[in-house]
Amino acid sequence: MKTGIVFKSTGSRYLVKTPQGEDVNCTIKGKLRLNDIKSTNPIAVGDQVSFSMEENEGIGVICEIKERKNYIIRKASNLSKQTHIIASNIDQALLLVTINYPITTPVFIDRFLASAEAYRIPVKIIFNKVDRYDQKHLYALSEMRSIYENIGYQTYTISAKMHDDLSIIVELLKDKVSVISGHSGVGKSTLINRIQPGLNLKVAEISDIHQSGKHTTTFAEMHQLNFGGYIIDTPGIRGYGLIDIEKEELYHYFKEFFEHSHNCQYSNCTHTHEPGCAVKQAVEDEAIALSRYQSYLSIFETKQEKYR
Repeated sequence: MKTGIVFKSTGSRYLVKTPQGEDVNCTIKGKLRLNDIKSTNPIAVGDQVSFSMEENEGIGVICEIKERKNYIIRKASNLSKQTHIIASNIDQALLLVTINYPITTPVFIDRFLASAEAYRIPVKIIFNKVDRYDQKHLYALSEMRSIYENIGYQTYTISAKMHDDLSIIVELLKDKVSVISGHSGVGKSTLINRIQPGLNLKVAEISDIHQSGKHTTTFAEMHQLNFGGYIIDTPGIRGYGLIDIEKEELYHYFKEFFEHSHNCQYSNCTHTHEPGCAVKQAVEDEAIALSRYQSYLSIFETKQEKYR
């Protein structure tokens, strides 16, 4: 029996790298499913697995998945009651966002942050393409950075395409397993190509009409970094799901909401309509950003958040 880490998953085949650096193409024998997770993919990039070799085939057969410390998940693209695990055993997530070219909405950012909070994944927010911003965009950038830094998230600005110095990103990634995510077209592949020359990942083109990205990555893949650590490139994702989280628990994953909620009049306050709500009062007092509260309401009111 051998062990290794899943570096690539295409749905039916898995590339597993052993501690000795050997790359082994693997399949699954029979039905391998995880307890209580209705997932379209039983094995994800980042999983630590055990496998045996098929005689005379040169193919490994995965028979066990080690316990995950965490994972990040989304809705399955065509099965509303199922989920798709994007990656597992992550030290941190880098959320790459753009004020424009294409636009990343606050609700997308907040949905991602809440999901990461729920699955205990630290997030760094990277604002890309700052070389293209006019004064209006730069003002919006400053406002958004202020909102998230006040909550406690670290934010950074880069131009992955134009700027030569990406040392700050290298330092963030060094010796960690990091997932990089964001909308299609925000520059994930460009950034990875810059910090790890030689990978030559395909770069998305931006639609001039819709200012949105075209998908170039169709599955998650882990890449080893020559300065230490690993980075997981993920497909461009339009919507994250907060899986198996009751609506009444949602505010736990909006950090500043949770802090104010202790002063609500009712212990079961949903922060939507109740009198004496300290969260709503904090929004009025501008202690909580209005955009964050609007994101919370949007997610709270979306019945599709329950996939069970």
